[in-house]
Amino acid sequence: MVGIDGSKSSIEAFRFAIRAAQAFKASLEAITVWTYPAGAEVALLMNWSPEEDAHEILDSAVETVFGKDLPPWFSSATKPGSTARALIEESAGAEMLVLGSRGHGGFVGLLLGSVSAACAEHARCPVLIVHPSA
Repeated sequence: MVGIDGSKSSIEAFRFAIRAAQAFKASLEAITVWTYPAGAEVALLMNWSPEEDAHEILDSAVETVFGKDLPPWFSSATKPGSTARALIEESAGAEMLVLGSRGHGGFVGLLLGSVSAACAEHARCPVLIVHPSA
């Protein structure tokens, strides 16, 4: 399983997860998590949907790494909820969780983002954190 948020780091993690899935002849599921932010009333009035954004982010990442031809061993999904919590829950059925070291937001220069740190500590499977290439 690989977590995707559209960041460069998550795309690199996605590519690594694909190589690992191919090497181990395993299936791979890419997951993007979404939630309504605080003050969501304004978003609702503007017809903005974080769920639709999540689908667009995931679809874009999938097209970036695979193009139009998806392998039969690949699947993708969006999940509602807190990002770390949703990935930790989904990790119960995974052999491995692959994440980028830094997603969108946060402080530049930190080795791990809050989501990757929480997943590394609490996931129910091994977690591989991919740092960006130089």
